[in-house]
Amino acid sequence: MKPHRPFVVLIAAVMALTGAVYPLTAQDKLSGDQGEARREMKAGTQLPLREIERRILPQMQGSEYLGPAYDSTARAYRLKFIRDGRVTYVDVDARSGRIIGRSR
Repeated sequence: MKPHRPFVVLIAAVMALTGAVYPLTAQDKLSGDQGEARREMKAGTQLPLREIERRILPQMQGSEYLGPAYDSTARAYRLKFIRDGRVTYVDVDARSGRIIGRSR
């Protein structure tokens, strides 16, 4: 049975008034981490992603760059590469641009 529209509106209003909160989705967290990275970069406390990529990509010759992910807790980027079917992650300190880890 399909709920009536006024009922849905009422539930939404009650949830808004009571502060009902849903857990963050992966997309929400990603947006939050990206926003945090942007704020830190604008504040001058960390390097822009493009600068980090400019430093790291030449070290990974022969690998295809698949993209970055940012961890606001660690203040680090994880750059993902693939070569010969093997995935490699390079963890980079966002403040210094220094490689802090590598995994396969």
